[in-house]
Amino acid sequence: MKHLLLLGLTLILGTTVKAQVEMPRPSPMCKIEQMVGLTQVGLEFSRPSVKGRELFVDLESFGSIWRTGANSATTISFDSEVQIEGKKIPAGKYAVYSIPGEKEWAVMLYRDLKLGGNVGAYDESQEEARFTVKAEKLANSVETFFIMIDNITASSAEIALMWGNYYVPLQLEVDTDTRVMNSIEKTMAGPSSGDYYAAASYFYEANKDAAQALEWAQKANATAPRYWQVRLEANLLARLGMYDKAIATAERSSELAKEAGNMRYAEANDKLIAEWKKK
Repeated sequence: MKHLLLLGLTLILGTTVKAQVEMPRPSPMCKIEQMVGLTQVGLEFSRPSVKGRELFVDLESFGSIWRTGANSATTISFDSEVQIEGKKIPAGKYAVYSIPGEKEWAVMLYRDLKLGGNVGAYDESQEEARFTVKAEKLANSVETFFIMIDNITASSAEIALMWGNYYVPLQLEVDTDTRVMNSIEKTMAGPSSGDYYAAASYFYEANKDAAQALEWAQKANATAPRYWQVRLEANLLARLGMYDKAIATAERSSELAKEAGNMRYAEANDKLIAEWKKK
């Protein structure tokens, strides 16, 4: 009985030691995804609150590098090239650091995402870009730090840091027009050679309509013949019983393969040709 009581007590104590109290974080995490034109912009940041302290006196400091939030550094990502304050920024993910000032802020995009809050090891050579932005004053104080993406158009938006009475806007521009025009031109031009080849290849492997697959393969080879595409056309011709044409097409595939330096591909074609000549 004593053994059972001791065992029960051990299990209770073990459970107590392993248990963890769940509590809200003082600076909760925030994630934002926003489409600007055809570009996806992502933000991840923690949101500290003023809590009665004097901003940039008791809490952070003017003239010092700040992680632009709390906990780990704030990050921003773009899935295509953008411009911020007139500077080109390649697609990618960056940490956001800043140096607050009474009238101006420096805002930096930083390539090393591992630095986090260790601003003492900040390395300017890791900066993708640095912007000097005028700090505007808000009539109503913002208690909890926030980054807003607003004033969105098809080709621009405003990314604004907001905390206390400070409002620090950065102008974002995206080249929506070029992407739309490229899409229109590609769509109006019809399927590409690769599109035709992909469709024909799928039909061949799935043993679907060989005549339709042959039509697509021939369209692929009409504009941009490649030895592997021409071989697919030869296989489709053979599947349809047109062996003379299949042999001639396979020979063409071998010629292209040899020109590309792929002798093994040419040898594989020669084996097919030998088989088809027996038909």
